[in-house]
Amino acid sequence: MRIERDAQRFRQIVKGIIRNNLKEYIGNGDLFGRQGGKEIKIPLPHIELPRFRFGEREQGGVGQGDGDIGDLIDQDGDGGRQDGDQSAGNQPGEHQLEVDVSLDDLVDLFGEELGLPNIEPKGEDKIISDKYKVKGISRVGPQTRRSFARGYRRALQRQLGEGSYDPTNPRVIPIKEDMRYRALEKVPTPQTNAVLIYMIDVSGSMGEQEKELVRTTAFWLSAWLQRFYHGVEERYLIHDTEAREVDRDAFFQTSSSGGTAFAPAYELCWEIISQEYPPQVYNIYPFHFSDGDNMGREDTAASFELLEKHLLPAVNMFGYGQCRGSGKDEGHYLHDLKKFFKLEGTSALASAKIRAAKLYQRDDIADALQHFLMTGK
Repeated sequence: MRIERDAQRFRQIVKGIIRNNLKEYIGNGDLFGRQGGKEIKIPLPHIELPRFRFGEREQGGVGQGDGDIGDLIDQDGDGGRQDGDQSAGNQPGEHQLEVDVSLDDLVDLFGEELGLPNIEPKGEDKIISDKYKVKGISRVGPQTRRSFARGYRRALQRQLGEGSYDPTNPRVIPIKEDMRYRALEKVPTPQTNAVLIYMIDVSGSMGEQEKELVRTTAFWLSAWLQRFYHGVEERYLIHDTEAREVDRDAFFQTSSSGGTAFAPAYELCWEIISQEYPPQVYNIYPFHFSDGDNMGREDTAASFELLEKHLLPAVNMFGYGQCRGSGKDEGHYLHDLKKFFKLEGTSALASAKIRAAKLYQRDDIADALQHFLMTGK
């Protein structure tokens, strides 16, 4: 049908516009506050839908009233406005169209545009759960699995065979012997599960702007990983000089005026992993966000030791995102991390698993996500 072809063409136009402006959408945290279920509303300022506007009859105007062929319209360039105190302009208004885009489609475009590889779950051991699938039709079963179509068809066949079906009064009344039920079969199914462990520095230099960058980055990290794992759990840790686990709201709202130490956060992260998420069956993704201004060499050395001895051998990938913070100077932790683990030009375990990026402004989010997720593991 033509209307279906037009609708398909419109969807392709929408997809093309989203693709061209994807980095802007990735950095726009306001979109996700309007998210409803699996749909996200995307504003498309470059699409105008044609529409008719009707005036009063006998009003006159273009195509109405007196005039000869060849007469110019609006010769004085004032938009047809009469002299007087009226201040209406003669320029068209800007129109915006909001379209609903499924989160899955948006994430697919996100992966294509950033050139991200598919995630390859690590480890051979999987969590096994029992699923059920339809395996034939049975004459007995619970009402919840009753097949109305098959029961109706069986009743019609029976009435035709008995000669009780009246075409002038086509009533089909199933009886107990006509009922059919879907038979289920238990199928052991391997499931790969993942856990995201977010850690954030809540010192006073991590303000609302920095937390918004983290919130948007975390949204995309979670959305991408959910495309490849049956179940994705999320845990949230905050830290200043101490670390503790909180819920998602507290993670983005808590602030502290104290100092900053990274080692307690990494220690708590390792405690959660070792007690609840065996690396043999879980794919583990810790992400740490801070302005990089911790308490100094002693804490930096302790955090590197925890990374090297415990976290890196257990996780798929460890991500560190450094925000600028409210201080004038750039934090030193990102530089120390790259230097200690030789993150550039080496194939060592640390280089393969650590991904570090800057998150100074919204434009950095897409590049940081690409850097984090290009491992494909």
